[in-house]
Amino acid sequence: MKSSIESGNTRRLAVHILLAVGAIIMIMPFLWMLSTSVKSFAESMSVPPTWIPAQWHFDNYIRVIQTIDFGVYYWNTILVTLGRTGGQLILCSLAAYAFACLNFPFKNIIFLALLAVLMVPSQVVMIPSFVIMRELNWLDTFYVLIVPGIFSAFGTFLLRQFFMTLPKDLEEAAKIDGCSYFRIYWNIYLPLSKAALVSLAIFTILASWNDLLWPLIMTSSEEMRVLSIGISSFQGQHSTDYPLLMAGAVMAIMPIIILFIFLQRYFIEGIAMNGIKG
Repeated sequence: MKSSIESGNTRRLAVHILLAVGAIIMIMPFLWMLSTSVKSFAESMSVPPTWIPAQWHFDNYIRVIQTIDFGVYYWNTILVTLGRTGGQLILCSLAAYAFACLNFPFKNIIFLALLAVLMVPSQVVMIPSFVIMRELNWLDTFYVLIVPGIFSAFGTFLLRQFFMTLPKDLEEAAKIDGCSYFRIYWNIYLPLSKAALVSLAIFTILASWNDLLWPLIMTSSEEMRVLSIGISSFQGQHSTDYPLLMAGAVMAIMPIIILFIFLQRYFIEGIAMNGIKG
């Protein structure tokens, strides 16, 4: 009995050590980014590299704001992220409810066609998408940045799998009470799907906040640029101002870190939920 307890403690200790090592490895790039953001350009290029700067250049953060229109980029990124996230939560949950709970002709075939979208790289349809946006006169507007991103095949699949795990008795009882399909969706399915909705929201926020290729191609004016494009401007063809690049990256990533800290419980629940099962 004692030996089994000791072996169990040894295994737990080994697991904790392994997790601690993994956590250190994962956090090292972030610490290096913080360190580089307060270095001088010469020190950021020194060999061998140094973790702790000889002089702390916090003015790099001010230089970022002075070099690019950081406030406009930040505001544009917030608007685009909120628009895409809100749109996906509404449209994907509606589509997921239809695929999970309603019966209509060719439902499974349509769902398989939807899943096939996940197999097509976005770069393949970039030129046709550009032509469509040009014909709609949406280029260099918030429409082109938000509307094409408010629907997600992955989001529909994620929520559909979660909806299918909810007890059907609740839906049947609601139908007996005279509830419409939309009221069942709004008053029963959505409140029970908080973890899945938060997980989808975090995935969407991350994808929208870090999106570079779509805004780069679809916008041309400084007033419509987003953070990813502004930060990439510090990376030149022949040289890169690494301290300013890292300072901009730190300021861009902080809202995402704060958001994850507050929503990590729901995010972990959503990842571990039974709806991930087929």
